[in-house]
Amino acid sequence: MTPATPLTGWQWFRLVGNLANLTTPAGLLVARVGGAKVRRGPRGLFVGEGYRLKFPVASAFTIGSVITTPRTWEELLRQNPRLFEHEERHTWQYLYCIGLPFYLAYGVCLAWSMLRTGDRAARNFFERQAGLVDGGYRDVPVRPVGENIRAMIGMLGRPNLPEA
Repeated sequence: MTPATPLTGWQWFRLVGNLANLTTPAGLLVARVGGAKVRRGPRGLFVGEGYRLKFPVASAFTIGSVITTPRTWEELLRQNPRLFEHEERHTWQYLYCIGLPFYLAYGVCLAWSMLRTGDRAARNFFERQAGLVDGGYRDVPVRPVGENIRAMIGMLGRPNLPEA
């Protein structure tokens, strides 16, 4: 995953837009605070590897034009060759949400997905638009809302113990 130049007009637009809406500087800060080694990636993106904090819980996550993982990209892409494209689609979502409003919209979509399926991604607009399967998510069926609420309440009472 090496930087490619020159960037297309749209890639420049995304890079400048996500710098201006402050999500890329925030992404660089989060990656650095989490101990990730950040470098220039392809298509005007930044990539971070070796993130050490426990949040967010994900194999990779995106903030602005910064895509970060606790592992190495080489290792991740061997397991899921489409993951980078999924995360890159999130960079465009930060741009069209004009930065930080992305978090509010994403939170609403996550809650909707939990209510409809009991899964954080299956009916989340942003994850579906980025490609569920590309991101390593499953498409689970819609269930009755009451069933999902009961399941979520049940999860609150269980301690978070490691699996045996």
